[in-house]
Amino acid sequence: MSKPYKSRIRNGTLLAGSALSVLAVTIVSPALPSILAAFKDVPNAELLVRLVMTTPALFIAIGAPLAGFLLDRLGRKPVLIAGLAVYSVSGSAGFFLDSLFSILISRAILGLAIAAIMSGFTTLIIDYFKGANLNRFMGYQSAAISFGGMGFLFFGGILADSDWRLVFLVHLFAVAVLLTTILTVNEPERGEPVSDADSSRERSVVPYRTLGLIYLTTFFSMLVFFIFPLQVPFYLQEALNIKSSLIGLALSIQGLMAAIIAFQYAKLKQRLSFQGIFFLIFLFFGVNHLVLSFTNGYSSAIIALAIGGLGIGLLPANINVWLASVVPVDIRGSAIGGLTMSLFFGQFMTPLLSQPFVAALGLNQMFLVFGIFSLAAAAVYGFAGLKGQG
Repeated sequence: MSKPYKSRIRNGTLLAGSALSVLAVTIVSPALPSILAAFKDVPNAELLVRLVMTTPALFIAIGAPLAGFLLDRLGRKPVLIAGLAVYSVSGSAGFFLDSLFSILISRAILGLAIAAIMSGFTTLIIDYFKGANLNRFMGYQSAAISFGGMGFLFFGGILADSDWRLVFLVHLFAVAVLLTTILTVNEPERGEPVSDADSSRERSVVPYRTLGLIYLTTFFSMLVFFIFPLQVPFYLQEALNIKSSLIGLALSIQGLMAAIIAFQYAKLKQRLSFQGIFFLIFLFFGVNHLVLSFTNGYSSAIIALAIGGLGIGLLPANINVWLASVVPVDIRGSAIGGLTMSLFFGQFMTPLLSQPFVAALGLNQMFLVFGIFSLAAAAVYGFAGLKGQG
């Protein structure tokens, strides 16, 4: 295999591997109403079925710090290979399991695998690319995640119309990623600085305050975003009683818009600070929530989700490049592990924090509350963005 050809497959593997995390979460979203119907007699079924979607996120958050530590100690490739193997088995297990609780256990194991995969592939991208190339490839990563989410949502909706169990078999896509990882991903040379900028960061003090801000921002942004794939299927079913494939189509529109704007991240970063881009992210999320709060139509839901997609398309690239710009090389894996923990802990907390509002106010008013939160966050980051480049 020629070196340029191998590099192209390696880069494709980095992007496909990054999309595995969104596959695991979004593929079940259109099937949630069907899963609820299958387990309607289980106590607290409404919450437990939502946890089928978000339980991986909790265990990603739990496993990410350990995954980051292992990435720095054992290397990137061994951790990725183990994570991909476990992902394939645990992700597809839901097809064979007969109880809601056993499905939740398999989803917990899946979360630990995703912690290794997401942290590993993102760390490798930062290892391989620098400067403008990093900004551009992070945009590609965001686009791959968005396109993956779009395709998996639509495909998941089609499968769920036939049998909700089929959606779990899609996790076997990780087998192909495992094979290309073994064949094409090379372990970066340990301790070798690739640029003068990296050498200076290796000797610098860990910027704990900035890392804390990045982690907190990541947590809150994922919290307000993840309401869309979690609650919109129930919102659309209650309002319009539409089938799973149309729910998947509506959510996939969000992925399409996310992918389109992700390709523009490098150009936006030339003009805006990290905080300025977060102003746009929270603004898009806020408008999405507000539109959903005031309407009940399918077409208006699609418009709202398209606007929200512009926010999620910018999010992965912005948090990863922001972290890469400040973190020392020797703790890169651990820092990415912390970022992964923040990202997916926000996902896990979404049903726990949003469901009380749904129970007390209904879905429309819940969207209104989180829309106000999002616009308040946009105002904060808009003010911070005026102070200069991040």
